Amino acid sequence: MSSENLQTKWGQFISLVIVFFFWGFVGSANDILIPVFKKVFTLSQVQSQLVAWAFYVAYFVGSIIFFLISLKVDVLQKFGYKKTLSAGLLLSAFGSFLFVPAATMESFPFFLTALFTVGLGFSIQQIVANPLAIKMGSPATGAHRLTLAGGVNSFGTTIGAILLGIALFGMGQDKKTSLSLEDIKLPFIILGIAFIVVAIFMNFSKIENPAKVEKTVITDSTDSFRILDYPQLYLGMLAIFIYVGTEVTIISNLPALLHTAEFGRILEDAISPFIALYWGSLMIGRWNGGVNVFNTSNLVNTALKFIVPALAFGVIIGANVFAQHDVSSFYIYPIWILLFIAVSFVGGKNAGKTLMLFGMSGLLMMLAGLVCTDTEIAKFFFISGGLFLSIMWPSIFDLAIAGLGKNTGKASSFLIMMILGGGVIPLVQGSICDIDLTSPNGIFGISWTHFSYIVPLLGFAYLGFYGYYCPKILKRQGITHIESEGGGH
Repeated sequence: MSSENLQTKWGQFISLVIVFFFWGFVGSANDILIPVFKKVFTLSQVQSQLVAWAFYVAYFVGSIIFFLISLKVDVLQKFGYKKTLSAGLLLSAFGSFLFVPAATMESFPFFLTALFTVGLGFSIQQIVANPLAIKMGSPATGAHRLTLAGGVNSFGTTIGAILLGIALFGMGQDKKTSLSLEDIKLPFIILGIAFIVVAIFMNFSKIENPAKVEKTVITDSTDSFRILDYPQLYLGMLAIFIYVGTEVTIISNLPALLHTAEFGRILEDAISPFIALYWGSLMIGRWNGGVNVFNTSNLVNTALKFIVPALAFGVIIGANVFAQHDVSSFYIYPIWILLFIAVSFVGGKNAGKTLMLFGMSGLLMMLAGLVCTDTEIAKFFFISGGLFLSIMWPSIFDLAIAGLGKNTGKASSFLIMMILGGGVIPLVQGSICDIDLTSPNGIFGISWTHFSYIVPLLGFAYLGFYGYYCPKILKRQGITHIESEGGGH
């Protein structure tokens, strides 16, 4: 049977997507920890962003270590996908348990070490799970499986903040407005145990290792790979760096923005609904993009483009209602969802056009949030950045590796390393927020924390530029059409 005719191994795939859920769950949980640590340790805003830095720099370090080891031995071929994935889960479990001594010692650097360790385990899981999902069936449907896995990842980010908020602050009449570091121990002990359970499950699951691929020995010295020979790649690496950084910085600094007098001094215990709405916006976008992978009629496809986002928004509202959060202000948000749907129709499946339009739209949303005098509306302009970021990852990836041929694998590893942007760009925005400490009068009639959203505005500007310019580069190389499957990181 040819590889093209292979059926997706759904039983194995469903087991694998549990890992994708964890990535999303922990990623959004970081956004709850940032304002908590800021208050408990009396940190500046830029210091609080070290939470994101520790987590995302681990992806970069883990990728480098894995790359260096792979120069000597092919880890996945030697130890197998399941064992390597289990090892990554156990490393993340160890990092979760480190939260207990960190809380006991009341040490912020120790917490950062714990987060770094969790992220290091995630880097191993990323390296294994993404190609494994692609290989669980026909290569022609590999991107479809990643799209579905991305939807599960987004579901994890949506409910992660709500569940951790309940675990830390409670709900209803018993809700606390403050907490001690002791309260952090139990949720991360449970998380660590969950990692171990999933690692054991994975190790004994029926997930099969893909067939071994013989290495091609290159003897021609002129056949070497140089990044600078491919402008679509090095500009794409910068795009991934900025994309992840923009995605993380919008939400990592949102608690500080909502805590300002301008935005109503919203406290730490009331932040989780807004975090859930932001990450839920990415879920809405990715579920909407996932509609493109199904072979349906134009009429059905159009209907699903409206129905699926409505269902995803219902999940966000339902999770918040379960947590007894007041989300009455959220009912205006479908206006932004409809705008997103309209832009997605115009972009279609063309990666360059989609990226350009969503970059321009995100830029306009950030600009509107900066100039809007009604802060009740302005915050939704900033949160809607999640909608317009949601389907950028596959567009950037598709453009960056186009025309790379046998060097696609090497190019992909360099692109994954650029997840580092999620740890760097929030520090830049956080440093602008901290100008409020020395210049409380702000700038242009708004606080510096409000003005700091110029950072994601500039990020969207570059992403739109890359979507416009990269197809011109590819056209000069004889590549004229690139499609995006609508998945997401």
